[in-house]
Amino acid sequence: MNQKLFFSGLIAMFLLSAIGHFAHFNNTAQFIISAIAIIFVAGFLGKATESVAHYAGQRLGGFLNATFGNAAELIIAIFLIKEQQFAMVKASLTGAIIGNLLLVLGLSILLGGLKYKEQRFNSRLADHNSTLMIMAVIGLFVPAVFVVSEKFTFDKDQFLSLAVAGILIVSYILWLVFSMVTHKDMLADEVMNADHGEKPAWSKGKSIFFLLLATVMVAFVSEWLVHTLDAFSAQFGLSELFIGAFVIAIVGNAAEHSAAVILAMKNKIGAAVEIAIGSSLQIALFVAPVLILISALFGNTMDIVFTPIELTAIGVSVFIAKSVSRDGQTNWYEGVLLIMVYIILGIAFYLV
Repeated sequence: MNQKLFFSGLIAMFLLSAIGHFAHFNNTAQFIISAIAIIFVAGFLGKATESVAHYAGQRLGGFLNATFGNAAELIIAIFLIKEQQFAMVKASLTGAIIGNLLLVLGLSILLGGLKYKEQRFNSRLADHNSTLMIMAVIGLFVPAVFVVSEKFTFDKDQFLSLAVAGILIVSYILWLVFSMVTHKDMLADEVMNADHGEKPAWSKGKSIFFLLLATVMVAFVSEWLVHTLDAFSAQFGLSELFIGAFVIAIVGNAAEHSAAVILAMKNKIGAAVEIAIGSSLQIALFVAPVLILISALFGNTMDIVFTPIELTAIGVSVFIAKSVSRDGQTNWYEGVLLIMVYIILGIAFYLV
């Protein structure tokens, strides 16, 4: 898309979303406008992050892209927590995890594979990512199993949720130390670090400013979007599970979609995997636990107990993503498999 046309669309949709919110447009119209606006804003966020990543280096850049790409989901979830819509928060977290592992990674591998017969990335990084994904499943699975015990009171449930949240956050921070400090050379990717002669979109200062501006814009549009969800889901008879796991997740993942796919088509599959899998890991090991702590600050702690449906979706996604990425090489058919699993889950969630 032409850059001037993109920014014209960004400004127009942001202003239209603001007008729709404050002028109290029809809820369906507000939802559609805000959803389109957040896709534009997430795209802006992706462009700014990619530009900052150029100055930070590809490995740190992939981390920044995953982090700021998750800003939309995190901010939307905070507003949902404020409204005490805990079921939708967990559904949106589930959707973000499976969306990154299946849709974002699947599209990246498919479109990159159509251009290059086989793409490779660091197999050691793939092994560590696989182990971390299993750790994330364990962290979400154990509380769901144990809280069904009659001995588990409400207070014990909350304590377990806060304890697991703290452990997952520490695990994620130590992973960052391991992957970016003590073992960064072992996990480096030659293709990711190669100089392709590309120039960043903006200067370093302007890139940082746009990154902060995009994050603020995401915050505003996210709040406007959240206010329309109840009426929208009621009007079309959609469950909170489907709205959270697919609608919010797809809209919120727009930044990762664009950045990861573009990198894969430039034969930087390592960076694309870093964004897709790294983003899922960040959601499970950092964002979800942080939201537990934030809910406690609001005075009503959200537990970390996910439903059997949500856990099944996450477990299936981790299993297929681990199978595809563990050897450090990909082809277009593996991308198709990931997308097919995503479609299967989408149909199942819609019918719930």
